[in-house]
Amino acid sequence: MVSKDDVIDTLKTCNDPELGLDVWTLGLIYEVSIKDKEVFIKMTFTTPYCPYGPAIVDEIKNKLKGNYGVNVDVEIVFDPPWQPNEELRELLGV
Repeated sequence: MVSKDDVIDTLKTCNDPELGLDVWTLGLIYEVSIKDKEVFIKMTFTTPYCPYGPAIVDEIKNKLKGNYGVNVDVEIVFDPPWQPNEELRELLGV
């Protein structure tokens, strides 16, 4: 059985290619829930027009399915829009 911590550890290995940081650290993940062998993730992108969005979602799904044999449903939302926190802004140099 996959745990929420397992999912988070996996998300920490999925990077946004433009920013070079993982989706968890970037704060792109809004929700993670698990029911049996189903993982639900609610997330956003840094911008609605993120060219890497579909690839990031595929990477998340493939890693979780490959590592834990679970089905993954990823919902992309843009409300609230992504806003990096102060610590992340410093890390990104903005």
